[in-house]
Amino acid sequence: MSVLLLLLAASVSSQALAQAAECGKKRGRSASALDEMTWKKLNDVYEDVGEELYDLAFEKLVKMNKRIYDDYEKAVVTQALAQVEWARENYDSALTYFETAVEIDALPDLAHFSLMYQIAQLYYMKERYDEALNRLALWMCKVPPEKITAESYILKASIYAQKKDWRNVVEAADTAISMSDDPKEGWYQLKLASHFELEQFPMAARTLETIIQNWPDRKDYWVQLSQIYFKLKRYDEALSIMALAYRRNMLDKQMDITYLSNLYSNNNVPYKAADVLQKGIEDGIVEPDTKHWTMTADAWFSAEEMEKALYAYAQAGKYSDDGEIDLRRAYILVDMERWDAAAAAVNAALEKGGFNERKTGDAYVIQGMSEFNLGNYDRARTAWNQATNYPRAKKSAQQWLNHMREERARKS
Repeated sequence: MSVLLLLLAASVSSQALAQAAECGKKRGRSASALDEMTWKKLNDVYEDVGEELYDLAFEKLVKMNKRIYDDYEKAVVTQALAQVEWARENYDSALTYFETAVEIDALPDLAHFSLMYQIAQLYYMKERYDEALNRLALWMCKVPPEKITAESYILKASIYAQKKDWRNVVEAADTAISMSDDPKEGWYQLKLASHFELEQFPMAARTLETIIQNWPDRKDYWVQLSQIYFKLKRYDEALSIMALAYRRNMLDKQMDITYLSNLYSNNNVPYKAADVLQKGIEDGIVEPDTKHWTMTADAWFSAEEMEKALYAYAQAGKYSDDGEIDLRRAYILVDMERWDAAAAAVNAALEKGGFNERKTGDAYVIQGMSEFNLGNYDRARTAWNQATNYPRAKKSAQQWLNHMREERARKS
């Protein structure tokens, strides 16, 4: 090991020993009496503070401090200087005075320990996180155990969060929560964020379950819990939590509605997938565009709700610049032998165009079938002749042309 490393190790070791020695010292000081003159001057200063005359109060305290030699009185005045500087938002100066007041070591326990805690808070505010942790640890080991609060562990967790030490954040937050009869929402949020950072998704799910039990009106928690369940492949629970949020009228964003619809589809509940999405469109939450109407139509189709599927495809077609959706609607109408509607759909598809050669040929075949079944033989012939120009549709079109000739010959 190099000399430098040895010196560094020795320095760290000596600091740890000094901290341990300081921690081991117990304290038992009670309040002393101020002399009458000092008390009157301090009372005058506190009146200035009450009127927010901080500059004047500070000036008076500095003068007092120069003329005091008693340790207790000096610690009291130094503490007052720190508080005035805090009020003036001169945090560096406040920190110096707080440190000095603690070093004098003459204040009663309650005030002394309170200053130690404020020093830890100030280091945290100044983003000096290692010093904040050291001061907080010293405070925790010096005060009586019953004086250590849940809030102090949350301060500890917050400092660790700034250091991105997520495991220690969880440990400190868990301690705070276990100590309190009324844990705050923010404490759980700190714990939850740490679980996410550590990719501890089962623990994040359990934390969110607790959060929702206590604060059920925040939609974000429901959505987060569902997404974690989905990530953990707990698909039924992912759907259940979002469905419950939906019934509570909490889902007010497009991404919420489409996510729920997709969950229903993934869980083989296409009817609900379509119903939720269509209602979202009609309520103005989901954008009424080709994509969303097509998703709705596909779900209705999977649910074998053909009338609803046709309606949704028709809506999708209105927003589409090409004929893809109208052609899909035409296929369904042909299967249902609704020839008038099929002819109208395929005509709209061909008028818009925009699909590939294969689908164009198929569209002409379908157009011919629709016109043939409506008794419009000339239109049927024209359509099938057009279809013969497309290699993949040519054979089918010729078969239909032959069938029409045979049919007309049979009837003549």
